[in-house]
Amino acid sequence: MNKQFSSACERNREPILAILDKEFADRKHVLEIGSGTGQHAVFFGAGLPQLIWQTSDLPQNHSSIQAWLQEAALKNVLPPIALDMSNAEWAVDLLDKDMDAVFTANTCHIMAWSEVEKMFAGAAHVLQAGGKLCVYGPFNYKGQFTSVGNAQFDASLRTQAAHMGIRDIEAMQELANAHGFIMQADHAMPANNRLLVWQRT
Repeated sequence: MNKQFSSACERNREPILAILDKEFADRKHVLEIGSGTGQHAVFFGAGLPQLIWQTSDLPQNHSSIQAWLQEAALKNVLPPIALDMSNAEWAVDLLDKDMDAVFTANTCHIMAWSEVEKMFAGAAHVLQAGGKLCVYGPFNYKGQFTSVGNAQFDASLRTQAAHMGIRDIEAMQELANAHGFIMQADHAMPANNRLLVWQRT
């Protein structure tokens, strides 16, 4: 199996878990969008054993996720499903899964903005009233970077692909509101990241 490793996942997993432990205290079934290497899934699954944690990603990333899951052998973390945010209908097959939370980390600055829009639209279909959407990553405020490091990171992203880049929190908020999500919290995280929490009305 092609087990991948992300040092960023190792660095941020404990601060994220500390927030999710509170935000997901009353949750039962979480969809993780963009499980990446699979490291977050096994760490959060072990730390939040009351949850069913559904992994997902593009098919080419499944082998690493499966390798981490096989090693951890957690009954509450499910094998990855194929989700592509460029497909406006990605949420259709999940409508009967009774998920009450969606989590995604470090995806919004990688995806094209049109894919971020489809992610919020799909999450609004997946979650019933009261469902939570948690988004982790770097964000700008009023078009301004929150650190020199984030500005450098954004420049690096844009050299890789024109559609990448750190998103403005105001645009995220407008998008969330358009799909029936009300912001509940904006948690400051290490390394100039944020963990944003919205709830479905």
